[in-house]
Amino acid sequence: MAIVFKKPHALTDIPFHYCAGCTHGIVHRLVAEVLDELDIEGKTVGVAPVGCAVMNYDYFNCDIIEAPHGRAPAVATGLKRAMPDNVVFTYQGDGDLAAIGTAETVHSATRGENITVIFINNAIYGMTGGQMAPTSLPNQVTQTTPYGRDVNTAGYPVRVCELLSNIDGVAYLERVSVDCVKNVIAAKKAIKKAFQNQIDKKGFSLVEILSTCPTNWGMTPSESLQWVRDKMMPYYPLGVYKDGVKGDRLK
Repeated sequence: MAIVFKKPHALTDIPFHYCAGCTHGIVHRLVAEVLDELDIEGKTVGVAPVGCAVMNYDYFNCDIIEAPHGRAPAVATGLKRAMPDNVVFTYQGDGDLAAIGTAETVHSATRGENITVIFINNAIYGMTGGQMAPTSLPNQVTQTTPYGRDVNTAGYPVRVCELLSNIDGVAYLERVSVDCVKNVIAAKKAIKKAFQNQIDKKGFSLVEILSTCPTNWGMTPSESLQWVRDKMMPYYPLGVYKDGVKGDRLK
C-alpha cells in the first residue's frame, strides 16, 4: 500500500511538551517537512531560543544549538560564517526576537546574513506566564496589562515584517498563519522559500507566523484560532513584505 502521509524524518519521536492547542507543533512539522524535501537535514544547524520553544533541540533530528535569550541571530551569524556550506536557521518567539533580541534581529538583517529566521508571533510571553510582549495588541489583556495594553503608556505593537522591509540586507519577508489548512499550506511554502533562499545565497530571510497561545490567552484551542483571525490578522496582515536578494535597491 502506498504511503500518503507520514511523520517527517527530520522530526524525532519525542512527544511535544507544548500546551493543548498551541501551534508550535504545526510549525515544527512544517520546518521538518521542508528539511526532508530539500534533503538538507544532515547539513542543517538550528538555533533554539529562550521561550516556549527552548527545547526544540529535542524535536529536530538536525543539530541544534541553544542561544542566550534574544541572541539567536548572533549565534546563527557565527555558525554561518564559520560553516558557510551549512544551512543555519533560528526559531524564535516574539519576546525573544522582538524584545531582548531586537538589536540582533535588526543588525543581522542589515548585514544581510545568509540565514533563515522562523519567527513565532503569538502576541504574548508564553513560557514565563503571559506578560505583555512587544507584539501584544492594543487593549489586549495580559498578566501585566490586566486592563488592556494602553498604547499611551506601553506604546504600540512592533510589526516585525514592516520594520525590516526597508533594510537593504533583507532578501525575503513574509507573514503567514497556521489557523486553517489553507494557511498552513501557505506557511509551508513560505518556510521552504526561506530555506531555499539561503541555499541560493540570497541573504537574510524571515517568515513571521501568527500563532496561538490558548493557555495564556485564557481561551479554548478553537477560540484561540478564531482570535487569530478576528484580532491578529487585521493588525498583522498576511502577505509578502519583501522578495528578492539583499541589496536590490542599491543596484
